[in-house]
Amino acid sequence: MSSEGARLELNCETVGAWQTNAYSLRCRTTGRSLLFDPAAEPDRLLAMLDGSEPVGIVVTHSHMDHIAALEEIREELKIPVMAHRGARGIEADRWLEDGDVVQLGEHTLRIYYTPGHTEDSVCYYAKDENCVVVGDAIFEGGPGHTSSPGAFQVTLRTLREVILPWPENTVCYPGHGPSFRLRDERSAIEAFLAKDHGDFCGDATWEM
Repeated sequence: MSSEGARLELNCETVGAWQTNAYSLRCRTTGRSLLFDPAAEPDRLLAMLDGSEPVGIVVTHSHMDHIAALEEIREELKIPVMAHRGARGIEADRWLEDGDVVQLGEHTLRIYYTPGHTEDSVCYYAKDENCVVVGDAIFEGGPGHTSSPGAFQVTLRTLREVILPWPENTVCYPGHGPSFRLRDERSAIEAFLAKDHGDFCGDATWEM
């Protein structure tokens, strides 16, 4: 999203033992930025914000591999933390719900509630740039891990009712692994949703 003409600049650092993607998103006009999922290695994450004015820390979900450096960075930057109100182990300054917006300079990020992997999973969609930070809700090769058959059924509903309706050219930035364009995964997701997976839970791929 740092291509010429883009009004938002997105950068990624892959940090920690779980190789978690932490992102910074900066409004090129105002210089204001957000930090997504402060997972580990705070010095590297703070360096990613150099040259910008950080205005918030936003969390996709409260698994420790996404928030281990949260308190250290909050203390350093003295900026508000935002997360879904179902998050555990986080004292947020702003609790987010589906349909809320987060302002970043001249841009608006729309919050989508995307439960399944966790009960507090949310995605942050910058519609004027057709990009979304999705956490562990979806990856290039499959959905996020689920811990029970019930959670897997919630994931299927989230894929069908929330994620697939996004525009074809939406670029998804996940919590682990590479980014991908939704249209490139759509047929595999639709085939996955058409199957009967019984009482499955765990790590899934579109091909299963």
